[in-house]
Amino acid sequence: MEVFGMVVFDRILRFLANIYSPSLVVYSAIGIFMMILAIQEKPYMLIGLFLTRKFKPAEHNHKYAVLIPARNEEPVIANLIKSIKRQDYPQELITIFVVADNCTDNTAKVALENGAICYEHFNPDERTKGFALKYLFEKIEEDYGITSFEGYFIFDSDNLLKKDYISRMNDSFDAGEKIITSYRSTKNWTESWIASTYALHWLRSIRYRHRARSVFHLATNIQGTGFLFSNEIVRDGWKYTSLTEDRSLTADCVVEGYEISYNDDAIFYDEQPVSLKVALRQRLRWSKGHLQAFAESGWGLFKNIFVDKNTKHKPTDKWYNYPWRTFRHRFMSFDTFGQLLPKNVVACAKWIIWKLILGPASIYAVGGQMVLFDNGTYLSKIVSYFAGDGFIEFSSGWKAYGLCLLATIWIRLFYRIGKYFVNIWVAVYLFIIEHKRMPKFSLWKKVLYCFTWPTFDIIGRWTQYVAIFKKVEWKPIPHNSKITIDDIEENK
Repeated sequence: MEVFGMVVFDRILRFLANIYSPSLVVYSAIGIFMMILAIQEKPYMLIGLFLTRKFKPAEHNHKYAVLIPARNEEPVIANLIKSIKRQDYPQELITIFVVADNCTDNTAKVALENGAICYEHFNPDERTKGFALKYLFEKIEEDYGITSFEGYFIFDSDNLLKKDYISRMNDSFDAGEKIITSYRSTKNWTESWIASTYALHWLRSIRYRHRARSVFHLATNIQGTGFLFSNEIVRDGWKYTSLTEDRSLTADCVVEGYEISYNDDAIFYDEQPVSLKVALRQRLRWSKGHLQAFAESGWGLFKNIFVDKNTKHKPTDKWYNYPWRTFRHRFMSFDTFGQLLPKNVVACAKWIIWKLILGPASIYAVGGQMVLFDNGTYLSKIVSYFAGDGFIEFSSGWKAYGLCLLATIWIRLFYRIGKYFVNIWVAVYLFIIEHKRMPKFSLWKKVLYCFTWPTFDIIGRWTQYVAIFKKVEWKPIPHNSKITIDDIEENK
């Protein structure tokens, strides 16, 4: 029986070895496709270093509703409402709505006491933030009418707004923008190294994504909170109820041809998780939601690259207007498809199929060569300089197969270690370029946060792998920070 099993395994490996070389065409095609999807990333990084879109002071003040979905947010929601009520924007043009979603505390009572209009939503089968917003828009339509407000802000209960936040966002809205996101800062930078990784992530998004796309009037991505959109976006109600409603909204709006702009002068502050357990739970939900959003909207975005049914000719168009608009819409679809595609999953599947399965099978059948240290990272270049490339020649057979598997795993691990150290420099860059907008804290903490920062991407990568197979439910993230907007401004 043992001999029979070895024979079967031998035949399987030889079959895989036979298809290895022909399949490299597919391997290369996937690599080229992924490279094309990322072709704009480095130019965005460079542009984001120097430029962002600026808006002229608004000529008109518009009427807004501020929407706050809240589940058991009693400790923090009053501070958010107070920061809204101290805005330098005319208060008669701001209406604050809170939806107390499946709450078991005094969130609704605190919201009412602080001057918000509060609706309570109790439905154990509808427990995502998206469902809470859906219910809230239904109540607004019923009691006020969606078009009673020109625009809608969405904030999480733990947020705080800089005094001129709504005024600066009104500049963008008055300029004709339909969807605008804003500068996301952090109010609890130093409560833990976990919080600092989130803080750096939002700053990276600003520098690597939002700023450059705003310059070219493209579509950046909405990130959960701190954004404004026109009432026309929800003329038929709110329909984004998945685990990550922000990704679904982003994809859907781009499919419909909307630009998603960014205002660098509108600053709000966000509370970040401080425990690894909570962070893992949140990141798993994000990962599952991103996969769901891609499944829902990925094909629509991909089709839009080639077939644009949303951009229309206008009677006043000059010869170049329509071609420019349709090119911009197609590129936004391409750009958003690239953001939405689960690249980590594709890269992992590619590595498993060709490096962990087909490659070692080929070594088993005919032998071959491997290089241990040449993977393109700076770490590999340093090691190669002193120790050489680590060139290994394998003969065929079972021993070669086993050693090849071990070497393949080592090469991947070495590559990830190299990427870890490269990513540290991203944090250094952010600390330098964004230092004026950061709270004051010690140099040694900044050094520590540079070294812990790469764990953010590591967690994101592994939670995405887990999310493929695991059922995920929406659970609230605890918010307990006592920091107020006055505390932040004093620390500045």
